[in-house]
Amino acid sequence: MKMLTSLAAATLMSLTLAAPVGALAQGKQDFSLVNRTGYTISEVYVSPSASNDWEEDVLGRDVLSNGETVHITFSRGTKSCHWDLKVVFDDSEEAEWEKFDLCTVSKISLSYDRNKGTTWADYE
Repeated sequence: MKMLTSLAAATLMSLTLAAPVGALAQGKQDFSLVNRTGYTISEVYVSPSASNDWEEDVLGRDVLSNGETVHITFSRGTKSCHWDLKVVFDDSEEAEWEKFDLCTVSKISLSYDRNKGTTWADYE
């Protein structure tokens, strides 16, 4: 499990629910995270793939309800392109993905199939 590291945590600059992407664009790693799981996400962690530690919950006190989008921005000086993503649902279940190339990905949509018990991410 990844733990908090201040170096990469400092690279995440801000996040805003449902704000226009152009208003927040700072780093080339900026992306929109869409919740299509049918559940509320209570925590989101974004960490460089080269790190063994998770960063701070970028949602802070907020949650990401089903159907909502959050825009996650990085500082302009952030160098790493490959990032891992972890979400924690309001029932404490977790899902993780590794090595998103955020220098080329601008949108990640999370989905869940209740019949199969499978969570996945589509990206563009």
